[in-house]
Amino acid sequence: MAYVDPAAEVGPDCRIGPFCYVGPGVKLGAGNELINNVTLTGAADIGEGNVFHPQCVIGGPPQDVGYKGESTRLVVGDRNCFRECSTVNRGTLKQDGVTLVGSDNLLMACSHVGHDAIVEDDCILVNNALLAGHVKIESHAIIGGASAMHHYTRVGRYAYIGGMTRIVHDVPPFMKYEGHPARVRGVNEVGLRRHGFDPEIIEQLNEAYKKLFRHCRTFTEALNEMEANTNGMCDQVHYLLAFLRAASGGKHGRAREALRKH
Repeated sequence: MAYVDPAAEVGPDCRIGPFCYVGPGVKLGAGNELINNVTLTGAADIGEGNVFHPQCVIGGPPQDVGYKGESTRLVVGDRNCFRECSTVNRGTLKQDGVTLVGSDNLLMACSHVGHDAIVEDDCILVNNALLAGHVKIESHAIIGGASAMHHYTRVGRYAYIGGMTRIVHDVPPFMKYEGHPARVRGVNEVGLRRHGFDPEIIEQLNEAYKKLFRHCRTFTEALNEMEANTNGMCDQVHYLLAFLRAASGGKHGRAREALRKH
């Protein structure tokens, strides 16, 4: 037997399996499926066509000692898949009071999205991937299994993070990142080809990788030089340079540290 609070809003064609709990602040769009033993709680605005597997807890209160029960929210898009024991927490007043999960994401078993985090679209969080509060994952990124992200870090679009990686700095877009300590290992060519990137763009990203991360000069010198000569540069490399400039200007290599309220 499932429990759906009378104050919850459930859209058409939703399937709610046995032993699920849908709390009073939950708004479910059309066509969502709660398989069994799912908990949806808090103020959670959930889009359409999402699938929730057993024991996931979506919309729980933030795991922050400064949280005192304030009204905060979780917003989820469409067609996401939340696998077994995945958890997503609501926001806090330390930021905008909202945790955001976009559309077409796969959160594998035991993955966690902390308070005030943003996961954009078409991302994969592999088993036991852990996102601390205020983290941002840009679209089409893959976070390897058992990886753990420091709060306020950012992962760029189409990045690939290897399993069991400790992430304490921003991860550049289009790149592979892993190791102990973690560092950029090359361009995410496989991922880019799968998403239909033109070979010329991939080649430009490879050249940028060599100049920025493999050259004998310092990273700052290489970044300055590339920013000074942008003729014929594709949009993806422009974005990579802007991302790296923001990260290098942020405290501890994390551009989002500027959001911190002391």
